[in-house]
Amino acid sequence: MRTLSTPSPALILSPSSSPLSPSAIINGSSTSSSSVTGETVAMVHAPPGSLPHARMRAWPRPPKDQLPPIELLPDHVFLTIFSHLPTNQLCRCARVCRRWYNLAWDPRLWRTIRLTGELLHADRALRVLTRRLCQDTPNVCLMLEAVVASGCRRLTDRGLHTVAQCCPELRRLEVASCYNVSNEAVFEVVSRCPNLEHLDVSGCSKVTCISLTRDVSLKLAPMHGQQICIRYLDMTDCFALEDEGLHTIAAHCTQLTHLYLRRCTRLTDEGLRCLVLYCPGVRELSVSDCRFISDFGLREIAKLEGRLRYLSVAHCSRITDVGVRYIAKYCGKLRYLNARGCEGLTDHGLEHLAKNCPRLKSLDIGKCPLVSDAGLELLALNCFNLKRLSLKACESITGRGLQVVAANCFDLQLLNVQDCDVPLEALCFVKRHCKRCVIEHTNPAFF
Repeated sequence: MRTLSTPSPALILSPSSSPLSPSAIINGSSTSSSSVTGETVAMVHAPPGSLPHARMRAWPRPPKDQLPPIELLPDHVFLTIFSHLPTNQLCRCARVCRRWYNLAWDPRLWRTIRLTGELLHADRALRVLTRRLCQDTPNVCLMLEAVVASGCRRLTDRGLHTVAQCCPELRRLEVASCYNVSNEAVFEVVSRCPNLEHLDVSGCSKVTCISLTRDVSLKLAPMHGQQICIRYLDMTDCFALEDEGLHTIAAHCTQLTHLYLRRCTRLTDEGLRCLVLYCPGVRELSVSDCRFISDFGLREIAKLEGRLRYLSVAHCSRITDVGVRYIAKYCGKLRYLNARGCEGLTDHGLEHLAKNCPRLKSLDIGKCPLVSDAGLELLALNCFNLKRLSLKACESITGRGLQVVAANCFDLQLLNVQDCDVPLEALCFVKRHCKRCVIEHTNPAFF
């Protein structure tokens, strides 16, 4: 246990904040950091009551029967409670009393730093926190495994440079919507944190590449074949990502299993070809709203074969039955398919899907006007494990197709038929046969 004279940071406190008391927390008078308006600051302070200039009278400790109920809890219960608190509230608790201070800085509670707030000075917060956590192991924070700072819009490359320098054991980094983060910061993190497995840079529009070299044009890892260990990568809304960047990512991150590229609108089929070439272990892939992806891209994705479990190609308007046939033929273990808005998909595509992917559990074919009851019947007669089905705005779907689905897919849990011309009798039939099914509809007569 650390000595009481060790300084510590209290994060996410407004300048007017004061230490809390256990009774105040019991009575609910503590306010969360999300309610603090104005700029927040990071401060370093000594444990409560330990400042040398503070003149404090030593009051005798009251007997047990007069202590607040929360003070009677054993340490392990406190640790369990503190383990559910975000970083800002944990630092507030450290200011209550000496006992809480020691408990709040227990190393077991600091495997994750979780920062929130658009106005938070995240760079300063990370610098102060890592300095405090590096006390027992100078300049290295060995216990920290995850940093979550999604939505901290003031986070910059400086903050991530601090993380890269001090946290070699980092395994998870989430900086979604931190639009000041660039390629340089990502390079620092992946170069200095060899165990990093989970990276979320969604909404970071300046990030166009992830590699072990500063020169993004180099496709091969220069460090004697060293590869990045990232398995989960979310680059949703990284609008500047192009095929060349995806090529570099694939060449350096060959262990990828989960990749999300939603709304990376500059990607084409060539980028998917490079991805499959270098990353044959991809299990989940999303290229939703990538308008240049076509059937040729699905032909490349189909080379993942039985490893692919999740695929989202929503609103890829160039995709037709031809591409879906490739997926159905070679990816027989597919569990999830989102083809919403693929207006070239017809009953023929559904037929191939139904006959070759019997383990399908979730299917979204909303806004596919050419899908009719015939395709729906084939799906219901082959995919008995279907749990989620979205037919939103499928103009050709009627009650007949829904009744066949309800009669064969007993485990159906969610059915979306909004903006479909479905009679009330069909909805009642579904409800009778699929008792756990939640039906999303626009029929005012059905409730």
